[in-house]
Amino acid sequence: MSILITGGAGYIGSHCCVSFLESGLDVVVFDNFSNSNPESLKRVEQITGRSLKIEQGDIRDQSTLETVMKRHACEGVIHFAGLKAVGESSQDPLAYYDNNVIGTHRLLSAMDATGVRKLIFSSSATVYGEPKSLPLTEEHSLNPVNPYGRTKLFVEDMLRDLAASNSEWRVGILRYFNPVGAHSSGLIGEDPLGVPNNLMPFIAQVATGRRERLNVFGDDYPTRDGTGVRDYIHVVDLVEGHLQAYEKLAKLPSSSNSFSVNLGTGNGYSVLEMVKAFERGSNQPVPYEVVERRSGDVAECYADTQKAEELLAWTADRNLGDMCSDTWHWVRKNPLGYAAESDSND
Repeated sequence: MSILITGGAGYIGSHCCVSFLESGLDVVVFDNFSNSNPESLKRVEQITGRSLKIEQGDIRDQSTLETVMKRHACEGVIHFAGLKAVGESSQDPLAYYDNNVIGTHRLLSAMDATGVRKLIFSSSATVYGEPKSLPLTEEHSLNPVNPYGRTKLFVEDMLRDLAASNSEWRVGILRYFNPVGAHSSGLIGEDPLGVPNNLMPFIAQVATGRRERLNVFGDDYPTRDGTGVRDYIHVVDLVEGHLQAYEKLAKLPSSSNSFSVNLGTGNGYSVLEMVKAFERGSNQPVPYEVVERRSGDVAECYADTQKAEELLAWTADRNLGDMCSDTWHWVRKNPLGYAAESDSND
């Protein structure tokens, strides 16, 4: 029996493959490589000393999904595949609804047709929208303010309806905050295409000289230093939470066969605190310039982690220093990400 990981070649997906393989599970990766590199999967096998089964395909292709799940006798799915840039989702919302919502519908239909009814879904704290209180608990109102967040909420609602309709389903919805860091080996990490959408990879590219400076979007928020505060979580902690959540599925009663849980640290760090921490971890300067606020950004956002601790027996163990040092180790070993290795294999 195997676990199907959609989007398994991506940043979080590749780290999840390591965690699941090291736990003794067999993993099948399903990825169209539109925003990832097959090299990451070679690195996963190098780290774990185990082989992956790799299937190239699109989650909107229900027939192929059914074939793959039957071929590998899959028992459950970890679902990462989807588009994830907030700004891009406002510019091209149809692509996000097509990929994230319709794609997940096709995946669920394929699962139902093949009797595979265990799923962990990669959701996001964006489903909460503007925080009405902090820290954010799972009971906070759900009111996303951008198309990306709305696609995540649509999928969450679809999953809750599906679980309520059939007691054979077991569904875990994981809302995570800001994944950063890399595997301690430096072999896999975040490798964004084009201009990074997230803070940490942008900081890292400034530290390595790939970019001249970091733009800090506003320094007049009501926070301790005026810059936005977010809950950053080490990607290895995050994927260990996925493993704990998957193991929890088997223990769920039919009367309560789904759950939604935050995965975060419960601590908020400002943009400038992240810059200073990375400068300490890398011993490199990170020049920055304060520019106007971005539309839609909130002042603070961080998780309440009590439910994850109680339900999954999971907490984040790695601190901000670990996040920065592991990121620096990754970018120093791979200054151009996976691209240089891919080019050398052409």
